[in-house]
Amino acid sequence: MASHSAFESELTALLPRLRRFAHALSRNPSDADDLAQMAIERALRSKDQWQPGTRLDSWLYKITRNLWIDTVRSRSRKDKVEAPQEEADRLGHDPRQAVEATVDLHRLMAAMERLPDEQREVVALILIEGHGYREAAEMLDLPIGTVSSRLVRGRTALLAMFGES
Repeated sequence: MASHSAFESELTALLPRLRRFAHALSRNPSDADDLAQMAIERALRSKDQWQPGTRLDSWLYKITRNLWIDTVRSRSRKDKVEAPQEEADRLGHDPRQAVEATVDLHRLMAAMERLPDEQREVVALILIEGHGYREAAEMLDLPIGTVSSRLVRGRTALLAMFGES
């Protein structure tokens, strides 16, 4: 029972970082909350698959990324037959309420949204979450050289975007 509560305590401590990663993937606060919740639910259901002694955050990020990939695939199929949810969300919505609290955060998130998915994932894990190259490579199941080149391209693109504004 002690390992059970330790698992849950460590999982709880990871929630802010998980939500930031989910936001970097989804680019939408509501989707990020849903994605983080699904990841926590999956982690709790699958805690027997986690190997004690390994990094729980890496395991949780992998779960989150895989859930996001599944979500994107599902949406692309759904979008072929349904109108986008954003259309309904905008009805009667005052866009001024959605303005970010700080200009810098807004600019960064807008710039992150313009990055290709593969660069955004790497930038989020390394520059925002502070993971090392090797950790990010393991989480994304990529060679470390690929992670390095995606980070360089993503960082260069972000710097160029900030130079534009």
